[in-house]
Amino acid sequence: MPCVADWLNNPFSIVQGIFAQNVPNSDWEKKVTEYFKEKLKENNATNWVPSLNDVPVHYLKPNSLVKFRCMVQDMFDPEFYMGVYETVDPNTNARVLHFGKYRDVAECGPQQEIDLNSSQTVTSERQTFYCVPVPGESAWSVVVLNLQFYAYISASQARVSPSTSYTPSRHKRSYEEDEDMDLHPSKQKEQHIGNSRSGGDIHGCVEPKRLETEASAGHHLVSPNCSPPLDLNFPLPGEKGPACLVKVYESWDSFKVNDVLEVYGILSVDPVLSILNSEESSALDPMECMDTAEEQRVHSPPASLVPRIHVILAQKLQHINPLLPACLNEEESKTFVSNFMSELSPVRAELLGFLTHALLGDSLAAEYLILHLISTVYARRDVLPLGKFTVNLSGCPRNSIFTEHIYRIIQQLVPASYRLQMTIENMNHSRFIPHKDYTANRLVSGVLQLASNTSLVVDETQLEQGQLDTTGVHNVTALGNLITWQKVDYDFNYHQMEFPCNINVLITSEGRSLLPSDCQVHLQPQIIPPNMEEYMNSLLTAVLPSVLNKFRIYLSLLRLLDYSISDEVTKAVEDDFVEMRKNDPESVTADDLHRTLLVARFLSLSAGQTTLSRERWLRAKQLEALRKARLQQQKCVNGNEL
Repeated sequence: MPCVADWLNNPFSIVQGIFAQNVPNSDWEKKVTEYFKEKLKENNATNWVPSLNDVPVHYLKPNSLVKFRCMVQDMFDPEFYMGVYETVDPNTNARVLHFGKYRDVAECGPQQEIDLNSSQTVTSERQTFYCVPVPGESAWSVVVLNLQFYAYISASQARVSPSTSYTPSRHKRSYEEDEDMDLHPSKQKEQHIGNSRSGGDIHGCVEPKRLETEASAGHHLVSPNCSPPLDLNFPLPGEKGPACLVKVYESWDSFKVNDVLEVYGILSVDPVLSILNSEESSALDPMECMDTAEEQRVHSPPASLVPRIHVILAQKLQHINPLLPACLNEEESKTFVSNFMSELSPVRAELLGFLTHALLGDSLAAEYLILHLISTVYARRDVLPLGKFTVNLSGCPRNSIFTEHIYRIIQQLVPASYRLQMTIENMNHSRFIPHKDYTANRLVSGVLQLASNTSLVVDETQLEQGQLDTTGVHNVTALGNLITWQKVDYDFNYHQMEFPCNINVLITSEGRSLLPSDCQVHLQPQIIPPNMEEYMNSLLTAVLPSVLNKFRIYLSLLRLLDYSISDEVTKAVEDDFVEMRKNDPESVTADDLHRTLLVARFLSLSAGQTTLSRERWLRAKQLEALRKARLQQQKCVNGNEL
């Protein structure tokens, strides 16, 4: 393993060297990108780069190379900057060319002045993204990424001061202990007692992995130079971590709002960037500045609170599971996939058993939960999203901790999730739909601004009698549109803009949900534990971290597999459906065919099969028959429709 080289600690020296060798040739920019791309291809080099997700900004060396895994929350207007500029020494008239790329502030020596009229000046354009950590990212996902960085720190025997990089004492703890902390928040609270930032998250579970990385305990930060407090604009309440202004220089058109990116770039925390938030900003001539004070405050926040990253390399992530290779198309990744697929059957059996116990012995509900967790929108036909599989798990005890524990289990299995408690108060007072604030010229986030493949658990058992106001009605409508069409209509005041999404929605309810769903599964508990809390905790305790990791890989990997149906099987399915219609024309509809095909698709993928076989089709029909029979039985018991 190489030592911490200049390209990591002082990337500007590398850029300066390439710039000096190639000016006035404009290829210097491409050569900089190629240089860092090659460096990051070295053995585990991406793990050597400190991450803003894991390391507080005040522990990172300014102008060093960092990485950030984030979601694009908003896109600001493009900005112009001096890509190349010339300085002159008034005494000697000596001239020097400088690069302005990857900088916020133009640099020149003490005896130099910038020649704004120089013919050598090159004006360039860059795009600024406002980025936040992936909303609802699970603590276990952060743990894995932390350990990769800490392993490098330990192996390289780094002993650093806070002004250069970060060496937390926590890296000495084993992975099993980290997992134990995630599964048992009570131990967490004991360990962090006395820590002013050890409060629980919105779901009641502490997320220790971000305690050291959060900039504050919530949305708002009080800056010494601005008032009122700065809103970091996180989509979910109680989120922690840094927000960043990410400056993109190339191919920014390929990125969209809500994309999840991993960026590698130069960290900029220059105090000069805070000037617009200081009292000095009042001295600016309003005729020279078209931005409002609020827009200046939002677009130029203090760099100590919202650091800048000047991007050298950026990639859109297929997934955010750190246990999987970032790109599954590479040769090494194919070997990983092949090896895991060879042991898929026992992993599925273990996961089915685990979820069956979690669902109080209901194996049918566990089967459907697996299918739901691997579902994803794989295509869109006109306005119809294909592959969405929203499940309504009805029959859940009302006002019970059961649904909370089901969410905790899902949280341990997927990389990003959120539990939305559907109370009258939440519906009436929460901000679900992002909207445009024209005064600040920014997109104000909402709960439904989530990254692709986030698991959204809607807990309808919390719903009580009450009156929805206008906001509540709009929120429920938006939730219904997300489920049905997999889109959220952002509010731009004078019009709405449609943003497609890919969110897995699980609805837990006592009776049939008020919200639409693709599939209702009524829970039939086979066991009623005398102490639900103790039962669920013991279930999580019994699972080894290595087994949990296999479950996590299984669920993420199967979402990414391609799937097809041969012409022969398609013909057989069509004939079978015609026969079903003949036998029972009243109850067998086109919706039944669509749902059964979905079940067959995810049933095949859950077994590692990328094509539909007749056996899987028959198994899908069997599962659907059992599910419908259960609903009919419940209808007869209750005497009304579920």
